Amino acid sequence: MSLLIIFGIALGLAMDTFAIGIVTGAVLPRLTFHHFFRLSFYFGFFQFMMPILGWWAGRTIATQIEAYDHWVAFGLLAFIGGRMIKESFSKKEREHKIKDPTRGLPLLLLSLATSIDALAIGLSLAMLHVDIWLPSVIIGLVTAAMTCLGLALGLRLGKRFGKHMEQVGGLVLIGIGIKILISYVAA
Repeated sequence: MSLLIIFGIALGLAMDTFAIGIVTGAVLPRLTFHHFFRLSFYFGFFQFMMPILGWWAGRTIATQIEAYDHWVAFGLLAFIGGRMIKESFSKKEREHKIKDPTRGLPLLLLSLATSIDALAIGLSLAMLHVDIWLPSVIIGLVTAAMTCLGLALGLRLGKRFGKHMEQVGGLVLIGIGIKILISYVAA
C-alpha cells in the first residue's frame, strides 16, 4: 500500500477529530497547552491502537474471506465514509455542549467514539494483507496533528466549518474504497 493511500486513510479518519478540535477551539473561552496536549494525545493514541486491534482480529479470519476481502474493504470504507457524511448533515447538537471535552470521561468517550472507524480500517488492512505498524503510526500522528490544527482553527473559524470537514473525510474514505475495488477488478 502506498504512502499516499495511507495518508489519505489517515486524513479521512482524522476528520472527526479535526471537527471536534474546531468545535472545542470555538467553544472553550481559552486554550492552553494542556488542552492541545490532552486532546491530541488521546485522539492520536486511540487512532493508533484501534487499527492494530482491528488488524489483529482481521488476521484471524482473513484466510476464510480472502476471495471477497476487497468487497469487504470497500463496504467498510463506504459505510464509514457514508456515515460520516450523513452525520455531518445531522441537525442535533453535538459534542460542543460539553464544557471541557479535554478532561475526564468526555475525553475518553470522544477518543473511543472517534476511533471506532479506525478499528474497521485495521480489519480492512488485514484483509488486504497490509502490515499494520506503519499505517497505525501514520494514522496516530496525523490524527494528533489534525486535532491540534482543528483546535487552532476553531479559535478563528467558528463552529460551522467542522461539518464540512466531516463531509470531506467521508468522501476521502469512499474514494479510497472505490480505488481498492477498481484496483482488484482491474488486476
